[in-house]
Amino acid sequence: MRVRLEDVARAAGVSPKTVSRVLNDEANVRAPTREKVRAAMAAMDYRPHQSARSLASNRSFLVAMLYDNPSANYLTEIQAGVLEACDLHHYSMMVRPLHMEEADFVERVDRVITHHRPDGLVLTPPLTDHPALLQRLRERRVLYASISPIERTGTIGAFIDEPEAARQMMARLLELGHRRIAHVIGHPDHGASQWRLAGYRQALAAAGLPCDPALEVAGDFSFGSGVAAARRLFSLPHGPTAVFAANDDMAAGVIWAAGEHGLSVPGDVSVCGFDDTPIARQIWPTLTTIHQPSREMGRIAALQLLDTLRGRPGAMVQATFSLELRESTAPAA
Repeated sequence: MRVRLEDVARAAGVSPKTVSRVLNDEANVRAPTREKVRAAMAAMDYRPHQSARSLASNRSFLVAMLYDNPSANYLTEIQAGVLEACDLHHYSMMVRPLHMEEADFVERVDRVITHHRPDGLVLTPPLTDHPALLQRLRERRVLYASISPIERTGTIGAFIDEPEAARQMMARLLELGHRRIAHVIGHPDHGASQWRLAGYRQALAAAGLPCDPALEVAGDFSFGSGVAAARRLFSLPHGPTAVFAANDDMAAGVIWAAGEHGLSVPGDVSVCGFDDTPIARQIWPTLTTIHQPSREMGRIAALQLLDTLRGRPGAMVQATFSLELRESTAPAA
């Protein structure tokens, strides 16, 4: 027979309400009582009935992750982290693609919230910075956590110091003797694109090198945009000896275009990216990149949201990046 919440309460010597509070990880339960209830749950192999749990607490125990981003590698990592946090706290998760350029974009989000009734949202770039969306969520009093938002005041979620990460990557290329370093810029609606471009320019200025507009080419974080940008760069009369792409998908496109132009990587041109998504280790040469802990950032953002839902203070948490030096970079020829 199915073990009921009341059975756990009887075995632990507490009220059903206390079991419910422990199950929902609410703060107002003493540690000894919490451990006693959890021990009873484990001994009885108790599995909460999600529908009954929702009715009793007037919650859906559902977190929705919303995205409009062409990088499947990045999104997969974020999604895995959000799911890990949800599983830990007995929440379900849904993933919903959206398109900001559509006229009824905000209304579509409204319909998702009304139909599925998520307890909260995890927003990924560039949705994190969409003014009309954020205004609607505030009006509806929908809790949300953001990953890498431009505006961090009064917001919970996760981020890294992206300008500093870009500066460190540029410093590595400069140490290798590169002086004509190109940058493939990310999607214009992403704060990450602005920060990574700023770090690129700051590193050039610190080295006493001018910013050459011809070496700054727009992309949109997709593989195809990396190919198109690299074709422009490699067609210049005086091309770059290194290319720093604002994400790994575009860097992979640069490597593809280098082969198309008969250039070897890293013999003729060094290439590096940003994010350290799985593609960085799957292509050849393996990609020098900045490890952005995307999975961990997804987990952190979801945990901050779940803490807020349980009445605890959430925060905007800074995660740690690192440089991953691999085969795609070498001293300038």
